Amino acid sequence: MLNQATVDKMQAMKMPAMAEAFHKQLESGQWADLSFEERIGMLIDTEWTNREQAKLSRRLKTARLRYQASIEDIDYKAPRGLDRQVILSLSSCGWIREHHNLIVTGTTGTGKSYLACAFAEQACRSGFSVAYFRSSRLLQELNVARGDGSYTRVLSRMAKVSLLVIDDWLINPIKEPERRDLLEVFEDRYERGSTLLTTQLPIKSWHEAIGEPTLADAICDRLIHRAHRIDLIMKGPSMREAKSPIKKGGKAG
Repeated sequence: MLNQATVDKMQAMKMPAMAEAFHKQLESGQWADLSFEERIGMLIDTEWTNREQAKLSRRLKTARLRYQASIEDIDYKAPRGLDRQVILSLSSCGWIREHHNLIVTGTTGTGKSYLACAFAEQACRSGFSVAYFRSSRLLQELNVARGDGSYTRVLSRMAKVSLLVIDDWLINPIKEPERRDLLEVFEDRYERGSTLLTTQLPIKSWHEAIGEPTLADAICDRLIHRAHRIDLIMKGPSMREAKSPIKKGGKAG
């Protein structure tokens, strides 16, 4: 009766993993030789691990990443100028702790989006909050928010996230009032959070793509200052072509 009451209290305190581990210890004699401290430690470790996994699942769900990617699965064999040591250094997430940015440039098919999602997944595993947007979707959300009265709330949410990922940055020229929307986002995040951008456009061409010189200066300054860079240069078939099961002139096997 006492043991069941203990399990019930664990469940009531929202400790299901600990309750299950406690029940297993009662049913099996394999833990009998362990000390009281060791058994308690195992119960706490089980509950802690379960809670951390639940937090990670929530962070990944909230991030809504485009790909299920990880640092461990990055392909270094493709000739695209990817430095393993740079990737491993950035995977420590020190740049996020220091509120730096990361800019990944390269032509289509170099794996920019996958790389961004791998860094974002690593950030989630390290306890950081992440939000992923394709550039067009981000601008669309800001435009809708401006019209339905949720603009301030949306800006506040973007300001609070540890890592904001913007995929396909400047794939289309930016118009008014999109420039001002983006400046609001980047101003709120400047030296308070990190932004990861993937783009086909070289940084030297950003100013022209953004348009209005004063706003372009302000936006570029907030993004490029204190930014790490990864420049991908594909010397063979694109990553998509290399991974596709359908070969030119034939069908998938």
